[in-house]
Amino acid sequence: MRRGARWFAALMISPTLLVLALVVIYPLLSAARESMYVRGEGLDADGFVIEGERFVGLANYAGLVGERFVNAFANTTVFTLATVALETVLGVAMALVMHGVLRGRGLVRASILIPWAVPTAISGLMWRWVFQADGVANAIIGEKILWTTEGVQAKLAVIIADTWKTAPFVGLLVLAGLQIIPTMVYEAAKVDGASAWQTFWRITLPLVKPALVVAVLFRILDALAMFDLPFVMIGRGKFSVETLSALVWDEATQLRYGPAAAYGIVLVAYIAAIVFVFVRLLGADLLADARSRKGQA
Repeated sequence: MRRGARWFAALMISPTLLVLALVVIYPLLSAARESMYVRGEGLDADGFVIEGERFVGLANYAGLVGERFVNAFANTTVFTLATVALETVLGVAMALVMHGVLRGRGLVRASILIPWAVPTAISGLMWRWVFQADGVANAIIGEKILWTTEGVQAKLAVIIADTWKTAPFVGLLVLAGLQIIPTMVYEAAKVDGASAWQTFWRITLPLVKPALVVAVLFRILDALAMFDLPFVMIGRGKFSVETLSALVWDEATQLRYGPAAAYGIVLVAYIAAIVFVFVRLLGADLLADARSRKGQA
């Protein structure tokens, strides 16, 4: 590439880099700095509250070994693993239904995508009513379970509600991948006598894999930052469903900005590590598949 072309390319991407610096890099640097200070905590020699900020180094990160942070970290991980796994399976099934239906296709797709269009706060309130002591859930199973109180049942309620809401999102992205698969591929498989399972496992799934990987990655990012659904459904400060985002919010509302920033930095690092591993494992595989198909062509 000539020098002039390189300068032109740099000029074209400079607005994007500037926006990223303002909305991503600067807040991260500010949070990293804030995590090393405390404000208005402690008393001086005369018994008055210390005003202003005070440098404490890595003392705010000491809470990382505390029971509350470990619990929030575990809850976040459990919610991410459970919801993403369920949503992937159900999303693929929804995509196959939306892609295969011939009559009433528009109605079927609209009905499947409605949960995803519902705002999370409204969805949380709706599922809170469903899981009330005298709600629909207990009426169906014939038991009196207190779903919105502390316990494993609260985790299960959040997982069910989140899966109901966001599985259609996975289905929508997978549907886009299904629609670009040539019909002649399925016709050739039918001629070769492939069963429905063989067609799905050896043709549909490999060809839809790029779209599925993007959908799963987006859902992982969203699930790791889960906050609003447990907050609305179960309530504030519930040990059973408190996530890292909820912990950061609670610390900040209590004016403990230093610990809040420290927990936020750890959450960002956790998300970045998960994304890096995910992209390295599956992204490299996708590139290898693309090179293989290009070589065969």
